[in-house]
Amino acid sequence: MQKAFAAGFLLLLGTSTASLADVDNGRRIAELWCAQCHVVAPGQAMAATDAAPFSEIARRFPDDLAPLAALLSDEHPPMPDMSLTRQEIRDLVAYIGSLR
Repeated sequence: MQKAFAAGFLLLLGTSTASLADVDNGRRIAELWCAQCHVVAPGQAMAATDAAPFSEIARRFPDDLAPLAALLSDEHPPMPDMSLTRQEIRDLVAYIGSLR
């Protein structure tokens, strides 16, 4: 209940809900779902494809990560449909943003 109230209050203030995201969980999601195709962490040497590294993706969205969240909300080949929840998307986007 308090979390929902806080989210609503932050939205009223115009504060980003990214502050409610769990960066560590986003890293776990990235390692589980994304690391095969993307380099998702600074210590990862390589990926199986030439998909953009997460650090590069983070730089593509220097001011606003909302377009990235929208992209992850919809299926977009060649990426698999991961069926992430809204919270998981927030967490993943927060993690990507932390790599700027």
